Amino acid sequence: MHATAHLLVRTTFPTIYRDRLATLQVNLGYRCNQSCVHCHVNAGPARTETMDSQTIALISRVIEARRIECVDLTGGAPELHPGFRGLVRDIRALGARIVDRCNLTVLFEPGQEDLAAFLADNEVEIVASLPCYAAANVDRQRGKGVFAKSISALRRLNVLGYGKPGTGLTLNLAYNPQGPVLPPDQRELQREYKRFLGDRHGVVFDELLVITNMPIQRFGSMLVSKGLFEPYMQLLRDNYRAENLARVMCRQLISVDWQGYLHDCDFNQQLNLGMNAPDAPGGRLHLRDLLQAGPGRAPIKVAEHCYGCTAGKGSSCGGALQP
Repeated sequence: MHATAHLLVRTTFPTIYRDRLATLQVNLGYRCNQSCVHCHVNAGPARTETMDSQTIALISRVIEARRIECVDLTGGAPELHPGFRGLVRDIRALGARIVDRCNLTVLFEPGQEDLAAFLADNEVEIVASLPCYAAANVDRQRGKGVFAKSISALRRLNVLGYGKPGTGLTLNLAYNPQGPVLPPDQRELQREYKRFLGDRHGVVFDELLVITNMPIQRFGSMLVSKGLFEPYMQLLRDNYRAENLARVMCRQLISVDWQGYLHDCDFNQQLNLGMNAPDAPGGRLHLRDLLQAGPGRAPIKVAEHCYGCTAGKGSSCGGALQP
């Protein structure tokens, strides 16, 4: 696989600073039951990296110490981590909002037969990846048969109340483009998704989140292989909008890798770009450091891929930044 970090580190992206810390995004490990073309984590069934119990125990302590409002659990498939359910219960007991980045097909993995009910019982907000409403496109990007399984999973979640008004069970879908292009308008695409999935499959959901593909890991390697890396980067630069800087996710979020080290965002994590920490031992900040003090108004570590979050209507783990 082609590395892209060295192509991204030198940048003209403007300096930005952190606001208050509201969200802790925790990567529990890179093991996944799928291997998606657009995956910026390079997750898959053969990955073995997983967060240990000592690091998981720090998460609840940090939530209390820093009064974290939201914990965003990701992977890989975070649900495959043996400590996932215990962590969810602990977070819920502390009153923080919980988001699960779910690939949907994990609901059918051995031992996960009651996963959907568990998520509902604990009022976990689900962000489910469904990169298209057409079966052929999803299977091309995520693997043969994934679309059919995803629809079955969505129906199972709907039966439990997910995506339905008045239940308090939020079900959002996440869209990534099929190739090196910017995502379409989020509101327009959401209307198409709702109409198609509702009419064809009887599926309902709350919102569609469109997310720009990042030129790192598996997707970045594909760009390099096809000679598309620099044209894609130029597309991102040409569509840069300064007004998106005020709403980029890294200003209120810290990303925690499977070893407990801190990064300004999940994309920086995959490039091994730790948070700026000149006084930290070894120059790296860890979860345990947040027990002593918050990050303050520190400068955020930027690189060329940051243009991906600020191009067009902007992109974050919460979807487009502009209406």
